[in-house]
Amino acid sequence: MKHLNLKMIILGVTLVCFWGCNQLDDGSYTAPITLYEKVGGSWSLSNLKMVDEIAKTNGIKPDEQNLEHLFNYSQFEIQLLVDSGFNPTSYEVVGEVPPLFAPKGYWELSSAFQPTTSDPVRVKLYRDAAKTQLLDELLLMAIPGTNATMQLQLVRRSGGAAYVSYVFNLTQTN
Repeated sequence: MKHLNLKMIILGVTLVCFWGCNQLDDGSYTAPITLYEKVGGSWSLSNLKMVDEIAKTNGIKPDEQNLEHLFNYSQFEIQLLVDSGFNPTSYEVVGEVPPLFAPKGYWELSSAFQPTTSDPVRVKLYRDAAKTQLLDELLLMAIPGTNATMQLQLVRRSGGAAYVSYVFNLTQTN
């Protein structure tokens, strides 16, 4: 009986120590990384390509033209500014280049997180800080990740059909 009581006490102490020492520590809450953290900042042009969407659809060559060295586009830089909480504020195109879209205004993404579908995230460009007057949309075709490169596409349409698009390959400058 004495051995049984001793074994029960040892078993009880062991179980109390096991449960007492096995508390999970999940740490403190950390907000998820948004696309704004990856996209925000200054981006300089590494390549600009104009795509004739009608020629491309019909298999007519050439259907692309490199515009990087034409019209001073080698000086193109876009600044997508965010505040300290990584919320989008304003944007501005820097450089003496012909404007393909409004050179400054306000911006936001159609989704703050990477979509689970194949639809690209849209970079919406606005005239006003309240983001009520949409000026244009750019498609975020390549999201920066391990390397600091991003690809934006501007599509021009007539009657719902795309006729020309501009593909901006950008590298982060800050």
